[in-house]
Amino acid sequence: QVQLVESGGGLVQTGGSLRLSCAASRSIFSINAMGWYRQAPGKQRELVATITSGSSTNYKDSVKGRFAISRDNAKNTVYLQMNSLKLEDTAVYYCYARTGALAPLYWGQGTQVTVSS
Repeated sequence: QVQLVESGGGLVQTGGSLRLSCAASRSIFSINAMGWYRQAPGKQRELVATITSGSSTNYKDSVKGRFAISRDNAKNTVYLQMNSLKLEDTAVYYCYARTGALAPLYWGQGTQVTVSS
């Protein structure tokens, strides 16, 4: 099991930047994959970025080149650096962890990101 706590959300203008953090309750060294989903009002939750235990990354097409996911195993934390934010990036961002191929996803409580014009 692992508990996840997100932080770093807030209100930012278009073109601005935010860095989200996801702190895990235990070592993330062996966690299969971690990443971020987001959910905008009235929309389904969508995968934004993933980083594996081997530090391979994958991104939703609309955030490629603007967002960067990273992990710090020493701090048991995953980050999402978000640059050049757009109105459509407004959503609640949820950190997740997948501890194994057949394991359920663990979720954080979510952090609100609001981009204003």
